[in-house]
Amino acid sequence: MTLVEKIISKKVGYEVCAGDSIEVKVDLAMTHDGTTPLTYKALKEMSDSVWNPDKIVIAFDHNVPPNTVKAAEMQKLALEFVKRFGIKKFHKGGEGICHQILAENYVLPNMFVAGGDSHTCTHGAFGAFATGFGATDMAYIYATGETWIKVPKTIRVDIVGKNENVSPKDIVLRVCKEIGRRGATYMAIEYGGEVVKNMDMDGRLTLCNMAIEMGGKTGVIEADEITHDYLKRERGLSDEKIAELKKEKITVNRDEANYYKEIEIDITDMEEQIAVPHHPDNVKPISEVEGTEINQVFIGSCTNGRLSDLREAAKYLKGREVHKDVKLIVIPASKKIFIQALKEGLIDIFVKAGAMICTPGCGPCLGAHQGVLAEGEICLSTTNRNFRGRMGHINSYIYLSSPKIAAISAVKGYITNKLD
Repeated sequence: MTLVEKIISKKVGYEVCAGDSIEVKVDLAMTHDGTTPLTYKALKEMSDSVWNPDKIVIAFDHNVPPNTVKAAEMQKLALEFVKRFGIKKFHKGGEGICHQILAENYVLPNMFVAGGDSHTCTHGAFGAFATGFGATDMAYIYATGETWIKVPKTIRVDIVGKNENVSPKDIVLRVCKEIGRRGATYMAIEYGGEVVKNMDMDGRLTLCNMAIEMGGKTGVIEADEITHDYLKRERGLSDEKIAELKKEKITVNRDEANYYKEIEIDITDMEEQIAVPHHPDNVKPISEVEGTEINQVFIGSCTNGRLSDLREAAKYLKGREVHKDVKLIVIPASKKIFIQALKEGLIDIFVKAGAMICTPGCGPCLGAHQGVLAEGEICLSTTNRNFRGRMGHINSYIYLSSPKIAAISAVKGYITNKLD
C-alpha cells in the first residue's frame, strides 16, 4: 500500500486502495477570511450548528489588514461565524498564513485535514492526509465532521544525490517541470529518497505545498524522527505524546507499494531552478534566465516565508543594499516567525538593505495588496504560483525562485545567483 492508502485505511478502520470512494471523519478543518464567508453562507442552508467548534480553525490572512470595503465586510461576516459557533481556534489578522498557523499549532501525523484553500496539501509534510475543498464541501464538513473522497492514486518521487547549491524550492520546481501542471490530477505525490529523509520540516513543507500546482490532491512525506523532533522542539509535545506518535507511525514498503508512476530525480548536477511566466511547470535552469531585469522581489508566502527562508535571504542581504530600481517586500509567514526574525536581527538586516516589511499574511501572492504589479512589471517571487495577472496587471510577469536567488537578485537588479 502507498502512504496515502495506509493513512486513510487507519482512519476508516479498514483497508482501502486507490479508486475507492469512502466516507471519512475529519480531524481538523480550516477556512480563512476569503473562504469562511462563502462556507458560512452555505452552512446556513444546511445546519444551525457545527459538529465540533474545537476542531475548526479560522485564520485571517488573505487581506490583512483589510484593503477594501469588500475585504472588511468579508472579515466582519467571518467574525460573526466565529462568535456564533464559539470557535476557539481563531487567529485574527497578523498572526500569520493559515497553513503556517496549522503547521505551528495543530497538525499531527495520521490526521485527516480539510481546508478551504488549495494549498492545504502543505500539511502532508507531517505524514497526514491534507487537502483542499470548496465552500459547499467545507460547509458540510463544518456541519457533520465528515466528508467523502475518492482515494487517490500515488506518484512516488524519490530525490537522490547531493548538491549544496539547490534548495527544496529548486527541487519542487524541478518536480513541477517533470510532472507537469496536469500530470498529477487528483493524485497524491509521495516524496522519498535520501535527500528528503535528511530534509528539515521547513523544506518538507515547501515540497508538499506545491503538489496542487501539478494538479495533485495532496503531497505527502512519511513521518519520521525529523517530524517527531520538530513536534517536540517547536510545538512542545510531551515525551509521552511523541512516544504515542512513534507507536502509531505508518511506514511504507517502497518496493511493494502500488504506485501509478515512479520518478527519480538526481540533484547532483542540477542547477538552481526558475519558473518563468506563466505557470509553475514552465521551469528553466537559472543559466537560461540569468540577466532578466526585475522591478520587484517578494520573499514570503506559505511556500517560503518560514524562518529558515528568512535566514537564507538575510545571508545575502547583510551589509548590502537593494538595487535602486527594485522594490523588495519581505513578509514573515507568521507572528512567531516575525518575532524570532526580530530577535535574530534578520528584520534589521532587511530594513537596512532597503526592504519593506509587511504584516504576516499572504501579502502580494494573490494580488490583493502589499505589492500589486503594474503593467509590464516583472516580479521575482518565492511564492508558488506565477499565473498571468495573479499579482496584479494582466500584463505583468512573475518568476518563481528560492529565497537565496530572490535576495541576490534584489541586490543586483536582475535574476542571478551571483553577487560578484
